[in-house]
Amino acid sequence: MAKYQRILLKLSGEAMAGSQSFGIDPERVVGLAKQVAEIAQAGVQTGVVVGGGNIFRGIALAAKSMDRVTGDHMGMLATVINSLALQDALEHMGVHTRVMSAIEMHQVAEPYIRRRAMRHLDKGRVVIFAAGTSNPYFSTDTAATLRALEIKAQVIAKATKVDGVYNKDPMKHADAVMYPEIAYTEVLTKSLAVMDATSIAMCRDNKLPIIVFNLNTDGNIMRMAMGETIGTVIR
Repeated sequence: MAKYQRILLKLSGEAMAGSQSFGIDPERVVGLAKQVAEIAQAGVQTGVVVGGGNIFRGIALAAKSMDRVTGDHMGMLATVINSLALQDALEHMGVHTRVMSAIEMHQVAEPYIRRRAMRHLDKGRVVIFAAGTSNPYFSTDTAATLRALEIKAQVIAKATKVDGVYNKDPMKHADAVMYPEIAYTEVLTKSLAVMDATSIAMCRDNKLPIIVFNLNTDGNIMRMAMGETIGTVIR
């Protein structure tokens, strides 16, 4: 039986690219959708926030002098593209899914309305929250935290390419040590690059735990939802 009744899963845009440098890898998206479908079919009410870095960074190479607000809006639109791709993969698996966008675009997604989102979750639909918060200068980590608090999720599940939170970058330092558990304040004071400081502070102020785990280990999303000890818990 699942430990959590309702979670917010945060996926990076890069997770959608797979082995590609940017763009969407259809096989990778299907693999992610299978893992999300497993927990949804196990009765876990699932909200998802997907980043847009796999699309936006491909564009940004030729736009280094771009206005920050314009760039952020482009990034928000990139998250909509990723969200639609994940929705399509989930619905091919028979999982009822809704994309709710913070920027209104009625032809492709529902507008984000908190009570409607919670109603979708109550009915067992996967809800993918797109377009960040609709405001520039806020990351998709902050958007994920905001949506998690609004829908009363019990945990934010932050899927990454490493096993958890380390004292230093494990991709660069072989002697990096992983924390099985760490406090919000320690993440902030040590400037550990897990999520941005705004999202960590929001979680701390509202006592919302974060589980950081490796997305590249097949089945980890289900293990996390079942309450198995994986990754790092921030609380």
